[in-house]
Amino acid sequence: MSETQPVVRLSGLTRSFVQADVTIEVLRGVDLAIMPGEIVALLGPSGSGKSTLLQAVGLLEGGFGGKIEFADVDASGLSSDARTTLRRDHLGFVYQFHHLLPDFTALENVVLPQLIAGRARVEAEQRARELLTALGLGARLDHRPSQLSGGEQQRVAVGRALANKPPLVLADEPTGNLDEATADKVLGEFLELVRGHRSAALIATHNERLAARMDRVARLVDGRLAEGRLV
Repeated sequence: MSETQPVVRLSGLTRSFVQADVTIEVLRGVDLAIMPGEIVALLGPSGSGKSTLLQAVGLLEGGFGGKIEFADVDASGLSSDARTTLRRDHLGFVYQFHHLLPDFTALENVVLPQLIAGRARVEAEQRARELLTALGLGARLDHRPSQLSGGEQQRVAVGRALANKPPLVLADEPTGNLDEATADKVLGEFLELVRGHRSAALIATHNERLAARMDRVARLVDGRLAEGRLV
């Protein structure tokens, strides 16, 4: 992928819902381009449409208008199988709730997406160990989610998202369930790993203090984006 070409470009993205015969416009023509290695904060209060926008970029549901392009690929007209392949090869996801597989260890949770992508088990396990060790979990590899703290579980989720070295990582309030001190630490580790991998990231948050640690802020206002830096 060219360093001068956006990892993802949104053009005129729209999304509306009908409730009780009333049309609610959540996204009203969103334009956004994210460059390789760039970390963008998607800032806005709860209910502003941040999760809806991430679902669109993540190709997780339909019903959107406008265009979503990944490098030279226009995702708007892709088949379901092609969208699944694009998600697997191009995207990593971190959610507010970790969504780890409860019957698998921390190591196995980070190994599995790599096996699905076709990586050999030995390589996948080595990659998982390196990621989890970098996240401070080197002594917790064989622990299941129920044996880990909330911060540790979210660190595993971060490792899983980065396991296949995706060009773009999407995170939806990734520290929203953590106390302030743990949130600061987990976010710091997350940003360090993303930057170290030269991945790009779009991170939804309502926390301006956390958003200020990112490269650029895109604020969702009335269904559109206003960009800039926090001051």
